[in-house]
Amino acid sequence: MTSYRIGVDEAGKGPVLGPMVAAAVRGDVGEIPDGVTDSKRLSAAKRESVAAELHEKPEFAIGVGVVTVEEIDTPETDMNRLTVAAQVRAIAQVAAAGDKAIVDAGDVSESRFSRRVTEGVAAEGIELSVTAEHGADDSHALAAAASIIAKVDRDRRMEHIGEQYDRPVGSGYPSDQTTRSFLAAYIESEGELPECARRSWSTCADLIAAAEQSGLTDF
Repeated sequence: MTSYRIGVDEAGKGPVLGPMVAAAVRGDVGEIPDGVTDSKRLSAAKRESVAAELHEKPEFAIGVGVVTVEEIDTPETDMNRLTVAAQVRAIAQVAAAGDKAIVDAGDVSESRFSRRVTEGVAAEGIELSVTAEHGADDSHALAAAASIIAKVDRDRRMEHIGEQYDRPVGSGYPSDQTTRSFLAAYIESEGELPECARRSWSTCADLIAAAEQSGLTDF
């Protein structure tokens, strides 16, 4: 069985608001706190508790890679490549030569994603072995720990964005009613999308169209 030293996952690939955040957790899998699993299966309070414990443990090094809204809206790229970029940025902060990393695959092709992450980290001057798996956070404790760190970090960034607008913006996902209400109110008052929106996404185009046609009653 492969002994991984680093686990990697990201949060915020699908929202219409805010950045995407990847996290890398480097350490001994045997030191992972009890109860660590895919972040989506944990309550917000449990995620916060586990993230705090991981940050406090000297046995672990934690790296965070952020992809901004501006990068996401760049026409020349796509989410697969941006997910690679986020993971590379996180890994490069903690990796040592010869490490073995298990990463959550952000591409339909696990091998292609693995190769791209490996090449990206190598470009940062670090040679390591990368294995990409779909659902790595379900099967590997280090990747699950990374998913928790990424989720907690992104949630805090969304709270900060809300503070900038003096109202909650929610998770940033189109299905989140708080997010939808924020966007509708902002466009109604300002006539445009907020800077935190991923303007290139179809949800934003639909929202603008709804505002023009019906005062947002169809959104």
